Amino acid sequence: MIDACFGNKSFSIEQRRYLGSKTKLLPLIEDILKKEDIKYNTFADIFAGTGVVANHFHDKADIIVNDILESNRLSYLAFFGKEKIRESLLFKYLKKYNSLDKKIEDNYFSKTFANTYFDLNNSRRIGYIRGDIERLYRQQKINNRERAYLITSLIYALDKIANTVGHYDAYRKIKIEPKTLELRALALKKRKHKAYIYNQDANILVKNLKADVVYIDPPYNSRQYSDAYHLLENIASWKQEKVFGVAKKFNRNHIKSKYSLKSAGSAFSELINDIKAKFILVSYNDMGTNGSTRSQSCISDHEILSALERKGKVTIYEKSFNQFTTGSSTKNDLKERIFFCRVEQKKNILPTATISEFNTHLPIFVKSPLNYTGGKHKLLPQITKYFPKTIETFYDVFCGGANVGINAMANKIVCIDKNEKVIELLKLIQRTNFEELNQRLLDIVKKYGLSQSFMYGYDSYKCESSSGLGGHNKESFLNLRATYNHEKSELSVTYLLVLIIYSFNNQIRFNSRGHFNLPVGKRDYNGSSRRNLANFNALATRKNITFSTGDFKDLNKMLLSKNDFVYLDPPYLLGLASYNEMGGWSLSQELELYKTLENLNKQGIRFALSNVLEHKGRKNIDLERWIKKNNLRIHHIEHNYKNSNYQSSARNSITKEILVTNY
Repeated sequence: MIDACFGNKSFSIEQRRYLGSKTKLLPLIEDILKKEDIKYNTFADIFAGTGVVANHFHDKADIIVNDILESNRLSYLAFFGKEKIRESLLFKYLKKYNSLDKKIEDNYFSKTFANTYFDLNNSRRIGYIRGDIERLYRQQKINNRERAYLITSLIYALDKIANTVGHYDAYRKIKIEPKTLELRALALKKRKHKAYIYNQDANILVKNLKADVVYIDPPYNSRQYSDAYHLLENIASWKQEKVFGVAKKFNRNHIKSKYSLKSAGSAFSELINDIKAKFILVSYNDMGTNGSTRSQSCISDHEILSALERKGKVTIYEKSFNQFTTGSSTKNDLKERIFFCRVEQKKNILPTATISEFNTHLPIFVKSPLNYTGGKHKLLPQITKYFPKTIETFYDVFCGGANVGINAMANKIVCIDKNEKVIELLKLIQRTNFEELNQRLLDIVKKYGLSQSFMYGYDSYKCESSSGLGGHNKESFLNLRATYNHEKSELSVTYLLVLIIYSFNNQIRFNSRGHFNLPVGKRDYNGSSRRNLANFNALATRKNITFSTGDFKDLNKMLLSKNDFVYLDPPYLLGLASYNEMGGWSLSQELELYKTLENLNKQGIRFALSNVLEHKGRKNIDLERWIKKNNLRIHHIEHNYKNSNYQSSARNSITKEILVTNY
């Protein structure tokens, strides 16, 4: 019963304005559990935030509630704790704090935060109240839960008067109007079910956790909650930290979330892999690549699905919502998604997810995880605008890493390359559940002692980003290379993929004996390479695409229709790249290619050819003559091959990159 002096006013757990609060999503979560006919005795909310989801299910089951922020843990302890509290005593202290006069001396809080988030008088009161709560606890006049109760009331009261837009990433640069700081009683409920409270990294927690239902609501983007709520963390821990910057933040490295970094996808897959539960629900919205960079999702839908599908059958539910964000967004009609996974004993790695109008967010042009010299990923915006709008079958000949083919718009896509190993790699990426493939790569990385900078950073390897990880990885890389070159096994193609990821410029090169012979590179299997692999896998499984070993000469034997389209990106006579070192690309082959294209032209088959007319002062006279002879069109392309073997002097010379079309 709330004391009459508070006028029956109290703070309920859902009354904090919090980024990503799930109060409005509770009916959908409830409906999913009912529709799926879920029976449960324990409900775990492992990224609990304010705790509103755990609070909702506490009347029906034992709850496990966890968050990395101390300010949230204290709230759980206050609302869900087992320890008995003396509410009459707490009401007395609340009355005292609300009746403080303005004659309060300066303290840590007022000296640090006055006239930023709060005016001077309120800053003095806040500092006094927080210090007094700690004094009462040290003198054993209040117990641990009573301490949490008073701190929680203070934190909730701050939200009502703070000079912010609902978080503490910054304060408004306006004159602060005096407001009344009013602490209130907490609206506690008697519960018959137990609550288990944790303040841990969720990835560590789940290793020793069992529950019927696990609900996961990780951060969605690069905006750290420790930045948005640093002031509340300062009050919760009360270590009177040294602050810095305009926003008055303290060092928060110990509470930074991996889910707001490039390593988010890897952290998520590790989390799902370690969960022991019957049912898993994951909240993640569809921000995709829209909005500001900091607001973009750190984990793709495909990464979420791949991880969950290894655990069991997945269904996706969605609800439209209005976004509350720390920055501007240009996206309308956002949808909150809940991925529901019914865990199965036998891991199911076949696609099972279903949703109405479900779209996996991908970049406009997906980048191949195989980095070929002269690869066309950066040129795709220029090249594809010249492609026909309607294509039945798209043939990507000399496909290499398949940057063009994977992004083609056609009813069917066929990627062709003479390098069997490259085609084998592309098939591996296409046919394997992404999370399964990711785990295979990580197993090899761990087995050979290669770096994982996306998880552990450069410092742990005593390396800097500028110089790279080559020094650390060299010996391990050479051991892996020797294994791949001399011990053929079922894992060979996966070994090759790891070698490419850790090799110089992530490129592909074999010597005359067919041995991979590139040296170690500066980078490793980081967030960027992981995302490229995931995106390529997503598109390769969604599209009607085939990867085949073959040669441009095979075009002469194929029955092509006038609705088909052929794109060719052969080795250039005016440059030597790693993909045509063995035997090279000769003038005779170039002339034979011209004849093949002439045959296509006679049949009315549309084609486009990438090439260069001029490079380093040399001209391809034969190409120029052939274009004129056949009345073909030339489209000039601005090129930039940062990873080319032409060396820096070549990049500074004149190169005339072109796209030749017969339409």
